[in-house]
Amino acid sequence: MRVYVPLTLHGLAEAHKTGELGPGPLTAYAVTPALREWYLSDDIEELEYAALNRAALASLRQIATDPGATRRRVVVAADVPDGAAVADPDRGLDPAALGEVRIAAAVPLAKAAAVHVDADDAEADVSAAADALGAADQGDDDAQFVVDGAEDHELLWYATQEIPNLIG
Repeated sequence: MRVYVPLTLHGLAEAHKTGELGPGPLTAYAVTPALREWYLSDDIEELEYAALNRAALASLRQIATDPGATRRRVVVAADVPDGAAVADPDRGLDPAALGEVRIAAAVPLAKAAAVHVDADDAEADVSAAADALGAADQGDDDAQFVVDGAEDHELLWYATQEIPNLIG
């Protein structure tokens, strides 16, 4: 199963140093039944893109809670055994938990398929979105517009061999 693990650049550096995403349990995002139902598509590429975007929002949340974090969202796409990623049935239809899965143990970085990271030119919008996230969560439409501005930036795809260049 393909999962999307939200991180910060510091978290990616730590994973590179230790050779694993973790320790467990990890929160990640994947194509879950609830995500399929919400997205209304059978196209696996579209569904995986939706899961990637959910992970990018979770990365933004991590950035918002860490004032020292570089203002670039990071998502690692990794492959785990099908039974390793479990959706919480009690939160399945909670809009905040769409696509969310838990992975009990650390994931070896060798299982990563790719890394997705914001370009440098997204930093100002990601920073503004991180600052506005709390107000957006409280229903502030103007703040939500700012958060959506970060989502307008496509995450760039990097091979796992490029991680040293991303964190260096």
